[in-house]
Amino acid sequence: MFWEKKLEHWANGLRSRSALPLRVDLWNGQQLHFGHETPQVIIKVPHVSAIACLLTPSLSNLGAAYVDGRIEVEGNPGAIISVGNSLAFHTLRLEGKFARITRKLRRSKEKDLKAVQYHYDISNDFYKLWLDENLVYSCGYFENGDEDLFSAQIKKIDHILTKIQVRPGDRLLDIGCGWGALAIRAAEKFGAKCVGITLSENQASHAMERVEQLGLSDRVEIRLQDYRDVKGSFDKITSVGMFEHVGLQNLSGYFSKIHSLLADNGIAMNHGITSTDADNGETPYGNGEFIEKYVFPYGELPHIGLALKSIQEGGLEVVDVENLRRHYSRTCSIWAENFEMRSDEIRTLVGDRRYRIWRIYLAGCAYAFNRDWISLYQIVCVKAGQHPSNLAWSRRHMYDPYGKTFN
Repeated sequence: MFWEKKLEHWANGLRSRSALPLRVDLWNGQQLHFGHETPQVIIKVPHVSAIACLLTPSLSNLGAAYVDGRIEVEGNPGAIISVGNSLAFHTLRLEGKFARITRKLRRSKEKDLKAVQYHYDISNDFYKLWLDENLVYSCGYFENGDEDLFSAQIKKIDHILTKIQVRPGDRLLDIGCGWGALAIRAAEKFGAKCVGITLSENQASHAMERVEQLGLSDRVEIRLQDYRDVKGSFDKITSVGMFEHVGLQNLSGYFSKIHSLLADNGIAMNHGITSTDADNGETPYGNGEFIEKYVFPYGELPHIGLALKSIQEGGLEVVDVENLRRHYSRTCSIWAENFEMRSDEIRTLVGDRRYRIWRIYLAGCAYAFNRDWISLYQIVCVKAGQHPSNLAWSRRHMYDPYGKTFN
């Protein structure tokens, strides 16, 4: 009875401070109510060994227990994440503990390669079940707010290529090209000659097939290559959802590499996730810990201030910054909805454990973007001190279809 009484005392303490739409069902049939309304989330604890994760309910601890099958959780994924974070917040508040964890991650080409392969080489069929038709795995652009996912992703790509004023014949490098959608679009609609690089064998294979199917082999080259090994000169450079995996200590070097590859009068764009925690780059309540352990090893999110500082240290000048946080919140919400709708197929394809990991991950990302724990910035830059003749004087060109107007 010791643990049952301890849990009941804990539940009563939380309920008196802030009622939560949560019920916990214990192994002995006892039910703990954390609010007075019908619960949106039910946590089932089949054995006393899972108590520790409840009494220290960070997303990392609760997520680990869910992934390992030590607890079962019923409810909409959005509600699960919301209740989980509220549970963590009020428990920490009740105990007077608000410690944060600072992670120091050592990196290398070998570790980066393994991290990318772990995350992206699950299965192309897995990503096809919940991404859009072009397999674009980054923030969409909802120009009017009512676009479907496919349209929002096309608009995002066009928004990027228009911002950096891609013109016919431009040499474009796409760092972290994913399944090739941006490079293909740049060649097809904007007339660029593109090189896309990735460390994922599955992504590279799919992108190469798409390029060949579309008859673009003379304009698009897909390489299985580390960005540090790229040589040459490019008029335009895009980095979409890539610098999150570079490491905070390597950001200046990353942008220095972009500087070395960017032609004089060239324009580059970095589209990446940032943390609103300026000190540690962490999201609250163990969210970052969970992602580091289960989803993307060695991923680190810089604050926007550090990103801008690193760009400058890399020899580049920022000429435009746009915040797309709301757009990524909606993108992740759609991904999470798609994931739920295809849950049976996903479980069959990748197994129950990986299904649980990604279910929590996608819903958690939507919640984090919605709460401004993380954000998404598009940053346009040029070589410092230069005045590219083709750089527009205003932002008007960014909203012209396909960048037709540059004056």
